[in-house]
Amino acid sequence: MRKPGTNRSATVLLTALAPVSWGTTYAVTTEFLPSDRPLFTGMMRALPAGLVLLALARVLPRGAWWGKAAVLGALNIGAFFPLLFLSAYRLPGGMAAVVGSVGPLIVVGLSAGLLGQRPTARSVLTGLVAAFGVSLVVLKAAGALDLVGVLAALAATASMSFGTVLTKRWGRPDGVGPLALTAWQLTAGGLLIAPLAFLVEGAPPALDGRAVGGYLYLALANTAVAYWLWFRGIGRLTATQVTFLGPLSPLTAAVVGWAALGQTLTPVQLAGMALAFGATVAGQLGVRPPRRSHATTVGRTFGPAEGNRAPEALRGASKAL
Repeated sequence: MRKPGTNRSATVLLTALAPVSWGTTYAVTTEFLPSDRPLFTGMMRALPAGLVLLALARVLPRGAWWGKAAVLGALNIGAFFPLLFLSAYRLPGGMAAVVGSVGPLIVVGLSAGLLGQRPTARSVLTGLVAAFGVSLVVLKAAGALDLVGVLAALAATASMSFGTVLTKRWGRPDGVGPLALTAWQLTAGGLLIAPLAFLVEGAPPALDGRAVGGYLYLALANTAVAYWLWFRGIGRLTATQVTFLGPLSPLTAAVVGWAALGQTLTPVQLAGMALAFGATVAGQLGVRPPRRSHATTVGRTFGPAEGNRAPEALRGASKAL
């Protein structure tokens, strides 16, 4: 039988694959996809992935979960994707992604109000270090940055941070696994983006082989698999612990930009990236898994191995939202 620490480490490593995959989004977007089509790109990334996972899960929401799935889909997908791709089109990959490392600080604050998790000195300090790393990169490259791109990246981070905390608070319905929860959110988010894409951007652009390959990669590996791992991790780790994996995305984007796109980073910017990586490691240390007696305050997810018997108090808390 595996030790709890071993299981937790494996969960952290698997969850970390999601932001690593997302770090390649910027290179794929700028090198393979049609330019200036953030809404269409967001739709093509979310909706096909959601429909594929929905066909695999074969489970639809019930009751209040239709509304909850729509809210989570809007926060984690419907708003996040268009803002993410808007920032990707207007900023260099490493720059756009590193802005997302302010997410841990946002989640620490939201967790205090929605999950009842009092911020610790470690989490606040680690979040500040991550934010300081971001400031080193952004301030030193101010002349090359686009204000709309920076604001879009910050808004995308705030949207997904709120979605992450709500996902942790609401958990999952009895008998529903992370695959179905991921499918609901991707489908809802994709359906939200679709009409906006056609109204704002018009008819779909003509796609060549590179664009088709780029969209297939984004929909399957970068979205279907990555988001399944992400939401699975949210169910097994704390919201703060999961979000501190976020800086792996800018690190990956910077490496890809340097190795494949010929982008450069100044020594100060590299120092900022190092701080972001340090925050990722520190965010995983000294984290205690939530205890059963505190399920109502941390929004713990009860999986099939525990008989899917969530306390009535947790269900009441979910209805209150």
